[in-house]
Amino acid sequence: MGRLVDASRALLRGLDVLLVALVLVAVVQASPGARWLAAAVGAALVGVHVWGRRHVRVHEAAVDGPRGHGRAVLAWMAADLALWAVLLVASPAALWLAFPLVLLQMHVLGPRRGIPLAALTTAGAVAAGLARRSPDDPLLGYVLGPAVGAVVAIGVVLGLEALVRESQARQRALDELTAAREHLAAAERDRAVAAERERLAREVHDTLAQGFTAVELLLRSARQAVGSDDTRAADLVDTARQTALDNLAEARRFVRALSPVDLADSSLPDALGRVAARTDDQGLRVAIRVEGAARPLAVPVETTLLRVAQSALANVHQHAHARRADVTLTYLEDTVLLDVVDDGDGFDLGAPPAGGGFGLPAMRSRVHELGGTLAVETAPGEGTAVAVSLPAAARDADEQGEP
Repeated sequence: MGRLVDASRALLRGLDVLLVALVLVAVVQASPGARWLAAAVGAALVGVHVWGRRHVRVHEAAVDGPRGHGRAVLAWMAADLALWAVLLVASPAALWLAFPLVLLQMHVLGPRRGIPLAALTTAGAVAAGLARRSPDDPLLGYVLGPAVGAVVAIGVVLGLEALVRESQARQRALDELTAAREHLAAAERDRAVAAERERLAREVHDTLAQGFTAVELLLRSARQAVGSDDTRAADLVDTARQTALDNLAEARRFVRALSPVDLADSSLPDALGRVAARTDDQGLRVAIRVEGAARPLAVPVETTLLRVAQSALANVHQHAHARRADVTLTYLEDTVLLDVVDDGDGFDLGAPPAGGGFGLPAMRSRVHELGGTLAVETAPGEGTAVAVSLPAAARDADEQGEP
């Protein structure tokens, strides 16, 4: 960025060739008496030009920055102009060197410093031409020739540099666009990672965490029953063992990204019945009621309803001190409803959950991903009702392009 492009290099190489060629023409067309002087001055002019091209390195100058600074640049331009003035005295053909000199001055010094020097060079060419003009020659040609040549040279350099600046501006815009796309891609990756972490947190909370909690409660009850009621203790241990096996199956299916174990080879009402049976074994009476014609639903819908029921019943068992919970699954034409109602302690919806509970936010997130709604009605001492409404044809969030 900010460097002259290959077109600038090509222009400079062409300028080098043109300058050397015109110096040779000036030497050849010099009068016999001044030819040696023209040759010496021409050689010096070529040598100074080669030196300047090696040390100033015009092609590396920034187009959009200030140019023409430094002693080397000033010495080069001054030497070129002085040697050309001497060559003008020795050979009239040196007048043609004004064109490549103006090109060089504009390229090396830039518009701000180059145009005044180009005007001085043009004035010198006009003066030299007029000094050698015969009375019969038209005056206009000696003035217009150098002036038009200078205008063309200035226009070529300014046009080339304008193209270079435009190219650089486009490259900067492309770089900014690329950086913006990379930023958006990184943001999308972060969003996907956050969404996947939230999904994993919900899955773990609604499956493994609830299962481990149930196992712990069953084993605690079994420990208390050991010695006083060994039969009950054995039953509790068997229930805890079965719960642990179910949790293990959930973990394996979770890793394989399959549907919940309770939904494998069974309907949603049957899966809810098994969840209710496990909850009954933990001391909470759960009644399942199905209204409407039961029918298969999309796996994401059935999975969400089952997970919400599991999470809601786990909350009832752990926090509500309820004796009974009723789970109602209602099939409508375009909607499926799930209601979980308990007769427990209830709670204040406006108060923060004890221990920073994750259950209700996880349930809401699950339901909202499928375009459904979740409502909670509760008050201290009045039990709790969780109502879920989902579109029966809801698709997976990935298919909807949602997080």
